[in-house]
Amino acid sequence: MELSDYIRILRKNWLVIVAATLIGLAAAAGYSLTRTPIYSAQSVVFVQSQAGGTASELQQGSSFAQSRIVTYVGLVREPVVMNPVITELGLDVSADVLAESVTSSSPLNSTLIEITVEDPDPVHAADIANALGASLAAAVERIDTPAGTDVSPIKLTRVRDALAAQAPVSPNVPLNLALGVLVGLALGVGIAVLRSVLDNRVRSPRDVEALTDRPLIGAIPFDSRSKDRPLIVQDDPQNPRSEAFRALRTNLQFLEMDGGHTFVITSSIPTEGKTTTTINLAIALADMGKRVALIDTDLRKPKVAEYLGIEGGIGLTDVMIGRARVADVLLPWGNRSLFVLPAGKIPPNPSELLGSDRMHKLLDALAEEFDVVLCDAPPLLPVTDAAVLSRATSGAIMVVAVGKTTTHQLEGALEALETVGSKVAGVVLTMVPTRGADAYAYGYGYGGYGDYQTAATTTPTKKATAKKSRAGANAMKSPTDIAPPSAGVRRSAAASDDQTAFDDLLKPR
Repeated sequence: MELSDYIRILRKNWLVIVAATLIGLAAAAGYSLTRTPIYSAQSVVFVQSQAGGTASELQQGSSFAQSRIVTYVGLVREPVVMNPVITELGLDVSADVLAESVTSSSPLNSTLIEITVEDPDPVHAADIANALGASLAAAVERIDTPAGTDVSPIKLTRVRDALAAQAPVSPNVPLNLALGVLVGLALGVGIAVLRSVLDNRVRSPRDVEALTDRPLIGAIPFDSRSKDRPLIVQDDPQNPRSEAFRALRTNLQFLEMDGGHTFVITSSIPTEGKTTTTINLAIALADMGKRVALIDTDLRKPKVAEYLGIEGGIGLTDVMIGRARVADVLLPWGNRSLFVLPAGKIPPNPSELLGSDRMHKLLDALAEEFDVVLCDAPPLLPVTDAAVLSRATSGAIMVVAVGKTTTHQLEGALEALETVGSKVAGVVLTMVPTRGADAYAYGYGYGGYGDYQTAATTTPTKKATAKKSRAGANAMKSPTDIAPPSAGVRRSAAASDDQTAFDDLLKPR
């Protein structure tokens, strides 16, 4: 990962990092406040030689004392030194227990012994440290006195008495709090990075590029009110989301698909926004003057007729079984050159109908009469309908919901298309975040497209949208500048014979 990726991870998971840091701080504070304060007291004992009066003898005596320092340091924690202190101070502990609170050391190349005692009572700690210094001096004098003499060659003198400490040495509250913050911060960053590594959902264009070399032709921003206004291009043309569909329309025109202009629009899983993407793209294309045929080929859960507010009881399935002519069920919609073929009744064999020769001939005929043909197909992973249908089109457009679709699901959908030999025309990302760390990968950071959530002054309900759509569709049945449904395809003198053949092909048997 690059530095920008780490910055994005930190921005995206800043709440986790802050929470972990606060937890570390709270844990450190709780630990510090529940610990018993410990005070430290230290006495210092000087070791010197008492042998000889000449310079040579004094040098030898100093070397001898220096060699005994290590022994005397270890002797401090032995019962021979501890027991007299316990008796003198009346302590109710054993020598081993007392030794746990006592440490002794000697600075390098010196003849000083430092005796340190830690205890909850500062006065008690000082008394023990001083008593240990005196007891060590007495023990050394007894042990190191040669047989037959009354004087020890080594003398220990307490040169600094221990004093009661004013502040405890443990717990070190500032240090503990600092460590708690650092540990919590490190833990939070680790969790953030781990979440990012384990997160296999599509978050950025880079995730798509890692799975396919097909171009990213659109990025539709997330709109929390999309269910209330699914036809955003129709209801609010100035909305940034509408502009995103117009950008998709522009990019679609530059796709090199061997001259074909029939596309099946599908997704990996349900609820990725493929139907609303298909409809809004069709409206955007029609607004530009293109003659567009929108076919609801989702014969399992059709939604096109519901969103557009038109009658969907008769449609594609009736054409496929020869019950109706396509020219009779291909309905104009809105004040634009957009014609819609609803799904009709749900058949028991959707895959067989979509993969039939009759379906292929229908798409070929529509492709001759319209500039663009868009087919709204079911998701690829649950059923095979879209994969079967894609073989009869110029290519498939994959709709991927950011933050919802996983890379494994997208990879499986692409493999399903590749297995049947279909082409992927491009990828459209939906539900693209407009705020937060992920928004910057799409250019929505710092209000780059404005706050489209408040762009519209009013928000039409879904019922109002359907009513408005039906009114728009019904208004098209009488104007003279638009052909009636029975002639809902482009006609010319040169194409009249082909149109007759087209009608004959699909007429009831």
